Amino acid sequence: MSNASRFTRRDFLKTTSALAASAPFLLPSHVWAAEGGGPNEKLVLGFIGVGKQGRGLLGGFLGRNQVQVVAVCDVDTTRRDHSKKTVEDHYAKKTGTDFKGCEGYPDFRQLLARKDIDAVCIAVPDHWHALPVILACKHGKDIYCEKPLSLTIAEAIAMVKAVRQHDRVFQTGSMQRSSAEFLKACELVRNGCLGPIQQVIVDVGGPSRWCDLPEEAMEPGLDWDYWLGPAPKRPYNSILSPRGVHDFFPNWRNYREYSGGGMTDWGAHHFDIAQWGLGMDHSGPVEIIPPDDPKATKGVRFRYANGVEMIHGDSGGVLFIGEKGKILVNRGKFQATPEEIGDIDRSKLPIQLYHSTDHLGDFLKCVRSRQRPICDVEIGCRSVTVCHLGNLAYWYHRHLHWDPVNQRFLGDTEANTWLDRPKRSPYARYAA
Repeated sequence: MSNASRFTRRDFLKTTSALAASAPFLLPSHVWAAEGGGPNEKLVLGFIGVGKQGRGLLGGFLGRNQVQVVAVCDVDTTRRDHSKKTVEDHYAKKTGTDFKGCEGYPDFRQLLARKDIDAVCIAVPDHWHALPVILACKHGKDIYCEKPLSLTIAEAIAMVKAVRQHDRVFQTGSMQRSSAEFLKACELVRNGCLGPIQQVIVDVGGPSRWCDLPEEAMEPGLDWDYWLGPAPKRPYNSILSPRGVHDFFPNWRNYREYSGGGMTDWGAHHFDIAQWGLGMDHSGPVEIIPPDDPKATKGVRFRYANGVEMIHGDSGGVLFIGEKGKILVNRGKFQATPEEIGDIDRSKLPIQLYHSTDHLGDFLKCVRSRQRPICDVEIGCRSVTVCHLGNLAYWYHRHLHWDPVNQRFLGDTEANTWLDRPKRSPYARYAA
């Protein structure tokens, strides 16, 4: 058993007390907000997971004067130390001092125990999203969490419950909502500029598969047991957790134990936009129909109660098809047919969608205002649920009937057992 696994409740309470005594003197944001300002008018951030995506987010937040980063956490010693140094070098250059105000932690529970931290940024593999999110809520932290929101539908629902119960601000990292081309497409669709929508074709990768990687020799500096966490125990392989500081996205996302493949990875972007355009941020499809070929990795169809059909297929992005025309949108691409649809003056349209041009900045703004950001936790939940429903249809080749109100399958007891997975002991089961 790893050191992280042996981290007991007594250790946790001792760590909490010690950290409260040793943490830098920084007033939490709720204190200066209530008092109308003060000497430390910065949001204090900690980072859980500093691989490639986590380092990118770290850089994005570090460059903002309204925040101060005081802690990083990673199960890989090299990545953890590298990000700690990145933070301290940044502030040293900025202040002209030998800055040593960033702590590195191997266990996210140690970071969450710090009372001076206002918000956390979570960028760990998908199978590790639920527990840190729910514990962060219990510790009173606001949360920026990478997409896809969860490994299972039940986890996503539990995260929504925790965020609402503890009144936290939560931004899902589906950043396309803060890009102009996607806003334009969804605003035009929502205002009926294409006429009634008949079909949406969403182009993303296929489902994940069970991990069959061979064992490789371990190197020192990685807590492999803690990387696995609630996932089944298996031997180490560098494809899952490449060692050290690397500049590519690891392929753990290809395996069911840790992620949902392209369906959840890119699906949390493109299905998210489809949901936004269809006005389904608080709902979802009612039928999920697998392709005829049980080996197919595209072709799942989603039917909504209003008759709209969404297809996981080839389109070059998200293609909205209506009675009066089409809109194809992707990163840096907007194409309307007929072209004049794209020239409509959206400022005069009756439905104006949430406008954000900066996903990280929107989160920080909402931490201060206590408003829900552009990709609130429930939106992240509903979008990833679409992805999970598609994966379940592929994996089990089952025609599924979904109740988006109660978030359960209708008339299918077996399918309702697929909403969640067992968690490996001794890692705590999430509970809001």
